[in-house]
Amino acid sequence: MIRKKLIAGNWKMNKTASDGVTLARDIVEAIGRETSVDIVLCPPFTALESVGAVLEGQSVKLGAQNLHPEKNGAYTGEISAEMLRGLFTSHVIVGHSERRTYFGETDEFINKKVLTSLANQLKPILCVGETLAEREGGSTLAVVQRHVECGLAGVTAEQITAVIIAYEPVWAIGTGKVATTEQAQEVHAYIRDLLTKLYGAPLAQKVRILYGGSMKPANAPELLAQKDIDGGLIGGASLESRSFIDLVKSAVAAGGFPWFSLRAAGMRPAIPWPAGGAFRNPPPLRNRPPDLLPARVPSAGRARWTTPHAGRAVALRRQDRRDRASHRARPFPSAARHR
Repeated sequence: MIRKKLIAGNWKMNKTASDGVTLARDIVEAIGRETSVDIVLCPPFTALESVGAVLEGQSVKLGAQNLHPEKNGAYTGEISAEMLRGLFTSHVIVGHSERRTYFGETDEFINKKVLTSLANQLKPILCVGETLAEREGGSTLAVVQRHVECGLAGVTAEQITAVIIAYEPVWAIGTGKVATTEQAQEVHAYIRDLLTKLYGAPLAQKVRILYGGSMKPANAPELLAQKDIDGGLIGGASLESRSFIDLVKSAVAAGGFPWFSLRAAGMRPAIPWPAGGAFRNPPPLRNRPPDLLPARVPSAGRARWTTPHAGRAVALRRQDRRDRASHRARPFPSAARHR
C-alpha cells in the first residue's frame, strides 16, 4: 500500500509571530512547491495567522498544537476548532506527551478532542507512546494499545483515514537515550495491527503513522525506510529551516508520491483528467521515478509505461485497451507546461 509521507513540524512554545514568519518563508522558498510528501507547520497560537499568510498558495499546510473539545465558553486560555478553522488550519496535534504529563490530559479528554477535530474537518495527529518507566517495566505495547483504542473510541470507519497517529517514545525525547530503528518499527507495526483489528486491513493500511522520537537529518533516512513509518512529528529539528528542509528531502528520497507513479500501482491519479484529446506529452525524464521507463509515446490514446515488473506492464496494457474501447483517451493535464 502506497502511503504519502508526512513531515510535521511542532514548534511547541517557540518563535514569536515575526520569528515564525521568517522561518516559514525560508521553508517555503526551498520546498513550498513540494507535493510528493505532505508538509505541515504547527506554530504556537500567536503565530498561526502570520505563518498562515506565508503559506497561502503553497503546498505546505498549517497545523495547530492543541484545541479544546468545546465549541465556546468560559475556558480561559483555550482555543476551539471553529477558531482554528477560521485561520484555515487543516491539522491539529492532540494527546501530545507534554499535554498528558504537564497538564494531566486523560485518554477520555483526548478522545473528545479527536472527535471534535474530525467533526470540524480538522485532521487530528493523535500522539501515543510510553515513558521510560513504562518502557523499563515492559508495558510499552499495553500503554500504546490503551492510547490508541481510547483515543479512537467513536471514530468511524469513514473517518479513520483522516486520522494521523504519531508514536512518541517519551523516554527517547531530550533524554540522551536513543530508540533504535528496530524498536520504532516494532511499535509502528503493532499500531498497524491494532488498526487492522479495529477497522480491517484495507483501512489500516491507509492510516499514516509518524515517528515522534527525536527524528533528525542523521537518522531520518533509516527510519523513513521502515515499512510502517510514514513520516515524522518533528520537534527541535523543525525550529531551524535547514534541518527541517533536510528532513523533507529525506522523506522525498524514502518514498515520494509523484502522481505518475499511481498508474503503475494500479491507482488513478488524483489530478482530474480533461475529457477528450490525447495524452501526447509525458512528464520530463528528470521527474520520472527510476522504476518507470517510457515504452512509447503514442500520437493518440493514453501513454503507456513499462516497469521491471511484468505484472504491472500487463495491467497497463489491459487498461490501454479498455480506454480505447470505451473512447476515453485523455490528454496529459497542463500539457502545455511540458512542450
